[in-house]
Amino acid sequence: MIFSGNIERSVLHLDLDTFFVSVERLKNSRLNGKPVIIGGMSDRGVVSSCSYEARKYGVSSAMPMKLARNMCPDAIMIRGDMELYSNYSNIVTGIIAEKAPLYEKASVDEHYIDLTGMDRFYGCYKWSHELRQFIIKETGLPISIGLSVNKTVSKIATGEAKPNGEIEVQKEIVLPFLDPLSIRKIPMIGQKTYQVLRSMGIATIFTLRSIPVEMLEKLMGKSGIEMWKKANGIDSAPVISYSEQKSISTEHTFEKDTTDMERLNQLLVSMVEKIAFELRNQERLTSCVTVKIRYSNFDTHTLQKRIPYTSFDHVLAAITKELFARLYQRRMLIRLIGVRFSHMVRGVQQLDMFDDTPEKVSLYMAMDKLRKRFGRNAVRRASGVMTIGEREEKALKAL
Repeated sequence: MIFSGNIERSVLHLDLDTFFVSVERLKNSRLNGKPVIIGGMSDRGVVSSCSYEARKYGVSSAMPMKLARNMCPDAIMIRGDMELYSNYSNIVTGIIAEKAPLYEKASVDEHYIDLTGMDRFYGCYKWSHELRQFIIKETGLPISIGLSVNKTVSKIATGEAKPNGEIEVQKEIVLPFLDPLSIRKIPMIGQKTYQVLRSMGIATIFTLRSIPVEMLEKLMGKSGIEMWKKANGIDSAPVISYSEQKSISTEHTFEKDTTDMERLNQLLVSMVEKIAFELRNQERLTSCVTVKIRYSNFDTHTLQKRIPYTSFDHVLAAITKELFARLYQRRMLIRLIGVRFSHMVRGVQQLDMFDDTPEKVSLYMAMDKLRKRFGRNAVRRASGVMTIGEREEKALKAL
């Protein structure tokens, strides 16, 4: 759907409030009104989500669980169930897909909808209000919405509408709406950037947008220009149709058809490692794994499995090997194998961290940093690499 620059855009942002906690409260109403923390249960685990009641004590996502317990000792701790949360996320997406002209699933708990031009037929705010009420009625989940002229302003509006509210920011009041807000409200400003800007005396969006864009570009490069634009309510980023979000895949064709199961499994791990790195590099999560086999007679078969959202090698490799074992039943020579991740959304590692530790998150970040600097093969899993002995043994067998 393409509109000319002369048509005023209408973009709706929807965000499920404290999503994981809200799902748990559907299962157990006794959690309502109480501080709830979801994450890894060990002291070395991290917080994946927390209720507003827990946030009042200073608890926040990605915080070490031990610190969260100390800050809010009366909180109810829950390990979390990503499969359950993924299912509810898909239910909400299904409702939106049925009703929206064009939507983007930005993460497991947030969506954008492009309503540009709908005012001529129905009224964007009325439609948005009715969609929100329908989602609440059908799922029981609280959801906040923001409606405005672009993604940035609508997302900030949603944040101001929380909890469980709705706000429309029309074109003529975009700047008065943004000006008094903290620069933290701008989506691209993280903790480090916030500290840099605060050290310059910049606290509000009004102050940030009042600075000459050339100065911000000199200080922060292209990101400085983007920050200035967002502070001025400028954002031309399109709503990307969810169905257009591509999968990530890789295939390997053997020079000589094989049934070497050990080598096939090693190669599958290596392939998963490669495309899982791409997932994390793009800050995406996958919820569907597909394995492909092409036999020597060119018969091709695939098997897929829907999974809780993840981007971790160790999770995806296990699922890939499980699918391959189920798929490979004919015991014929294999010509090609492939792995594909699909049904992707934007998201970060912490979503998977109910059992894993901050050390494991740090390990992945360190490995990815090395790959970005020295190349994809700079760090490899041992299970995906043949040892020298294995290579020599394989060469002898081939003689």
